[in-house]
Amino acid sequence: MKAGIHPAYNEVNVTCACGSTFRTRSTHKGDVRVEICSSCHPFYTGRQKLLDPAGRIERFQRKYGRGKKTEEKPS
Repeated sequence: MKAGIHPAYNEVNVTCACGSTFRTRSTHKGDVRVEICSSCHPFYTGRQKLLDPAGRIERFQRKYGRGKKTEEKPS
């Protein structure tokens, strides 16, 4: 590698809006602030909620016969 053409790769503090902090290495100058991290992201914490206000998932499962079998209402 040529000397003098690469950016400095220093340790930085990453601070999340939830209050979590950790150290990593980056070419970014100064500390980094993020809105969401692995400590508070719903996918990683298991607190993910599936919002389906229009009932699209149930309609798909009824149409294609997948998922839980539900009792049909008499017409």
